[in-house]
Amino acid sequence: MNLIVPRFGQRGVILATVIVLLAVLPVIGVPQQWLLYLFLYFVYLAMANMWNLLAGYSGLLSLCPAAFIGLSGYALILGTWVGVPLYLGVFIGGIVAALFGILISIPVFRLTGVYFAIGTLVVPEALKYLFFLWRPMGRELHGGGAGYMVKGEFIIDIAWTYWAAFIIGIVSIFLMHFILKSKLGLGLAGIRDNTGTAASSGVNVFRLKLYAFIIAAFITGIAGSVFYLFQLHIEPTSAFNIRWLMTSMLATLIGGIGLKEGPIVGTIVVVILHFLLARYAGISLFIQGVLLVIIISLAPEGIIGFVRKTQIYRPLLKLANRKATCPPKTGPKDELE
Repeated sequence: MNLIVPRFGQRGVILATVIVLLAVLPVIGVPQQWLLYLFLYFVYLAMANMWNLLAGYSGLLSLCPAAFIGLSGYALILGTWVGVPLYLGVFIGGIVAALFGILISIPVFRLTGVYFAIGTLVVPEALKYLFFLWRPMGRELHGGGAGYMVKGEFIIDIAWTYWAAFIIGIVSIFLMHFILKSKLGLGLAGIRDNTGTAASSGVNVFRLKLYAFIIAAFITGIAGSVFYLFQLHIEPTSAFNIRWLMTSMLATLIGGIGLKEGPIVGTIVVVILHFLLARYAGISLFIQGVLLVIIISLAPEGIIGFVRKTQIYRPLLKLANRKATCPPKTGPKDELE
């Protein structure tokens, strides 16, 4: 008797196998360079998933991920100056980002469309200026534009930072799946399609937008903390840089905005671009901007959307199904019988 594993069971086994293999990579002696690639992939994946939650599923074109990343990074680094352990600082960074998300939601949620986007775009720039002037430690050589190093001597193993990034990346995938299957996801989809209709149907538009915004801020903040857990230094120019926005947007738009698989595929391309454009640091943002315009113009649905639209894989599936379901040929003898 052949044991037939249900379709969802096969997918679950494959998914579990991939997760286990990714988790044990540092243990089996994979080169550190590959761990660095995957570290950036998982950090960028978490950011892209949360931007996709806001822009792709909630209709909120949020342009302030750099604010959440910068604040969480500062919370992590400055926490060491008051005795907070680094790994606890990762969660504190996420909480700080979520609280800031609640704070700015009061004014920015009064805006809609392009005005909301512009309002959120101003926030990281304002924070950058603030942290250029702020010197919380009261020392001449620390704070302001010079930024901060972690206080004390820390030797962070690349394996631990990899596992931290791996966890937040995988959590962001499952969190997106859970949200989209829940009432929150259905409500956000209704708000994205038509806010007025959703509100008239009894959907609390402000509350659902706020929930999505806080979740995105928290996960993005933790991803930022994990990045600075590896960096161990922060300063305003890089912390509140527009490159964080470009990374999240590119990963989502390349893969496919409004699609669960979009950021997973798009982030692979973004990580490759990150290392290819490293030698062109002065014009890398310009190159990314040009790529973004080209992608939006030629394939606004992204890689996943393009594959689904063109149905490249359909002929292979039809051929496989036809071979599986085609009845055996009958000869003349069978017909006479």
